[in-house]
Amino acid sequence: MLLTAKLRTHLRRNAATSERGEVNHRPVVKFFLPGTSAIWLFTELAADDDTLFGVCDLGHGTPELGYASLAEIQSLRGPNRLLVERDRSFQSTKPLSEYAAEARRHGRIVA
Repeated sequence: MLLTAKLRTHLRRNAATSERGEVNHRPVVKFFLPGTSAIWLFTELAADDDTLFGVCDLGHGTPELGYASLAEIQSLRGPNRLLVERDRSFQSTKPLSEYAAEARRHGRIVA
């Protein structure tokens, strides 16, 4: 399971806060696809329980801020059919905008 109930609640709360005004949340969760360079950092989950917002890096050197589908991420398969995993040790240390700026400078998410 990529998102626990606690993480979903935190992500949804961030989304609700963002709808009321501009907020620069710290990422709540980091996903990665083993055997690849794909990494995602997310701050929000929409009410549809599928649309996530954050920095997305598919490993092609062009990370970007944007939206992603949780269902699509869960359907991805890496080498040897490995599934996307949540980095359980991830602790965000700065707001999403700083991760995004750093990712653009380096051509990849550094977290």
